[in-house]
Amino acid sequence: MAEREFPDYTVRSGASLEGSRYTAWLCVVPHGHGFPVYYAICENRSFRHQDIAERAADDALAAVLALEDDGAPVFPDNYTGFADEAPANPA
Repeated sequence: MAEREFPDYTVRSGASLEGSRYTAWLCVVPHGHGFPVYYAICENRSFRHQDIAERAADDALAAVLALEDDGAPVFPDNYTGFADEAPANPA
């Protein structure tokens, strides 16, 4: 699990077992008042291994540019969260 501080919020990454697969997530915790909010990372994807799901969540946390006023993560344009792009033209 990784953690980053932003003005008014702490953001943590992690993974949870859902059935037989893991889901990667970010948790945004407000400073002072309010409740944590969880954001699923790559909602259309689950992971067989906890360490891979945690790595995906850590990578997503590193990609966060800022937080909206309500704590929602802001990612770069065209960010998908998937790091498994196919090679252009394998030889």
